[in-house]
Amino acid sequence: MIKLTLKDGSVREAESGISAAEIIKGIGMGLYKAACSVKLNGKLCDLRTPVTEDCEFEVLTFDSEEGKKTFNHTASHILAQAVKRLYPEAKLAIGPAIDNGFYYDFDVPKAFSADDLNKIEAEMKKIVKEGAELEKFELPVDEAVKKLEEMGEPYKVELCKEHADKGENISFYKQGEFVDLCAGPHLMTTAPVKAFKLLSCTGAYWRGDSKGKQLCRIYGTAFPKASELEAYLAEREEAQKRDHNKLGRELEYFTTVDYIGQGLPILLPKGARVIQILQRWVEDTEQARGCLLTKTPYMAKRELYKISGHWDHYLDGMFVLGDPDDETKECFALRPMTCPFQYQVFLNKARSYRDLPMRLTETSTLFRNEDSGEMHGLIRVRQFTISEGHYILRPEQLEEEFKGCLELAKYMLDTVGLLDKCTFRFSQWDPTNPKNKYEGTAEQWEEAQAVMAKILDHLGVEYTIGIDEAAFYGPKLDIQYKNVYGKEDTLVTIQIDMLLAKKFGMEYTDVDGKKRTPYIIHRTSLGCYERTLAYLIETYAGVLPLWLAPEQVRILPIGEEHIEYAQEIADKITAHGMRVTVDKRDENIGTKIKASRLERIPYTFIIGDKEKEANAVTIRSRKEGELPGVPVDEALAKIFIENDTKAK
Repeated sequence: MIKLTLKDGSVREAESGISAAEIIKGIGMGLYKAACSVKLNGKLCDLRTPVTEDCEFEVLTFDSEEGKKTFNHTASHILAQAVKRLYPEAKLAIGPAIDNGFYYDFDVPKAFSADDLNKIEAEMKKIVKEGAELEKFELPVDEAVKKLEEMGEPYKVELCKEHADKGENISFYKQGEFVDLCAGPHLMTTAPVKAFKLLSCTGAYWRGDSKGKQLCRIYGTAFPKASELEAYLAEREEAQKRDHNKLGRELEYFTTVDYIGQGLPILLPKGARVIQILQRWVEDTEQARGCLLTKTPYMAKRELYKISGHWDHYLDGMFVLGDPDDETKECFALRPMTCPFQYQVFLNKARSYRDLPMRLTETSTLFRNEDSGEMHGLIRVRQFTISEGHYILRPEQLEEEFKGCLELAKYMLDTVGLLDKCTFRFSQWDPTNPKNKYEGTAEQWEEAQAVMAKILDHLGVEYTIGIDEAAFYGPKLDIQYKNVYGKEDTLVTIQIDMLLAKKFGMEYTDVDGKKRTPYIIHRTSLGCYERTLAYLIETYAGVLPLWLAPEQVRILPIGEEHIEYAQEIADKITAHGMRVTVDKRDENIGTKIKASRLERIPYTFIIGDKEKEANAVTIRSRKEGELPGVPVDEALAKIFIENDTKAK
C-alpha cells in the first residue's frame, strides 16, 4: 500500500500501481467526473498514470489553470483529428493549449475559410460523440522518427529529431485512427469536450520565424458545459468592443503602416498627448521621491553589451548595426534596456556610502526584436518607451528601497485605475535551463532569491512563482495584467541584481573606509507607456478618466450667436491647464452631440439662448448623463476638482 497526501492535508491509502483515475473514483464520483489531470509530487500527469509510491496527490479540474489547459489541449487534438479526416493532405505542426483556449497550426495548400471552419466544427462534434480513448505510448527516437516519416509529418519529424541526443523515449497519443506526437497530459477520452467553438483562422510562421514556412492557425476554445461556452462568447464579444487594437484605431490614438514595419506604431495626436501626460506625471512623481533624471544614448558599441552580458544572453532580441561577428570593425546595437548606460553615471567619479542610495531614472526609448507572431497593437511592440530606473545602494538599504519601488508602482497603477486587476509573480531562475540563460553561480542565485522572498513575505505581497522567468542577472517581482482576451503580460517589474555591479567595476567607499560592491535594483514605475495606454483604452472602453483624456471638454454652441460665450468659457478652462475645444462647425446640435459621444469626450457643454442668458451650461457627462442649466462657476468647479484629484 502507498500513502497519498491530498491538497487539503488529508492522507489516503491505495494499492501500489493503481491508476490516478481509480484513486480519484474512490474519493468520489463527482470529483472523478470533473477531473482533467493530476499532479503527483508536483509533476503534471494523465489520469491513466499508475501511482507507485507515496506522494502528494492533487486532482486538477477545469476550475484550475492546469486542469483547463489539459482540457483545451485535448480539444486541440480533436481539432487536428477533424482536420486530418476532412483534409488528409494537411500537415500537422503544433497545437498547444493557451490562455482561454487552444490553437493548432497546419500546413495546407490554401487557408481555411469560414465555411471550412463550420465543417471542421461539425466533424469535431462527431469525434466527441465517438468518445475515443486517448492512449499514450512511447517509442525510441529512431523508431519515432521513422513512424512520423511514414505518416508524412515533416514538422513532427523536426521536433522529434531535436530529442535525439537526450536518450529519452518519445511520447505519442492515439485517439481512434488519429496519432500525434505529444508530451500530454490529456483527458481520458474525447467525450467530456462537449462545448467548443472555433474562433478564427490566421497565418502563423513555423516557430515564429518570418523566414520559415507560413502556416494556417486555427484558434478555438472549449468548455465542459454549453452554458460556460455561451458566457465566454458573450465576454469575448464585449472584449472585442474594448480591444485597444480596434478601439484605439477607431478613436485615432494610434495607427500602423505596413512599409514602416510591424511592431512600430505611429502615435496619433490623442495617443501622443496621453503618453505625454503620463510621462510628465511620472517624472514629477519620481523627482519628488528623490530620483535623479538621466538621458542616455539609444545605441552603443557591442563592447558595452559584452560587459553587461546582454551580448551573450540577449543578442537575438537586439537590433544590431553592423556585423556582430566581425571584430575588426565597429559594431553597434540599439539598446534593449538602459541599465548599462545608467551605470556610467555612477562610474563618472569616485563614490562613497554618502552617495547611496543613488536613484537613477530615465524615460527610456528601447528596442527589442520581438518575434513577428508576438506583435499585438500597443501591447507588444519593437520600439517602446518605459519609465525605467536603477537604484544603486548598500546591501543594508535593499529592503527599504525595494519597498519604496513597490509602493511607487502600486501608487501609480492605482491612480490610473489598473491596480485592482494586477497580480504579482516572483520570477526565479531555473538551474536546469539547458540554454545556459543565467549569469552567476547557484549560490549567488539562491542568496538573491532568498533575500527577495524574505522581502516579499515581510511586505505581505501575495505572489505566484514563475520558474525560468528571471532576468539573466537576478530574480524579479513582475506585476502582471491581462488584456481583454485574458492574455497576460508584465506591466511593471522590480529586480534584485547582485551581479552586474561587479562586472562593471562599480565600487563605493563604505563607512569603515573599505571598498565595497553595491547592490542594484532595476525597476519600472508605470512600465511601458504604450502598453499602459493599451490597457487604459480597454479598461475604460475608450472613456479615459478626465485627467488623462486627450480632449477633456467639448463646448457645443447651438448657433453662431453663442460662439463668443462658448469661447469665454473655453478660455477659463484653458487657463486652468485643461484641454478643451469649441465645436464651431455649421452643423445641427444633434450631429455635434453624436460626434462628441462617439469620440468618448468626458464632458460636453451645450450652450443656447437659455444657458447664455442664465450664465450657465447644460452638461452632458459620460458618467452622470445630462445636467441642465448648471451655473458656469459650478460647472467649472466640478471639472477642476475632478481633474486635479485625478479621479478615476
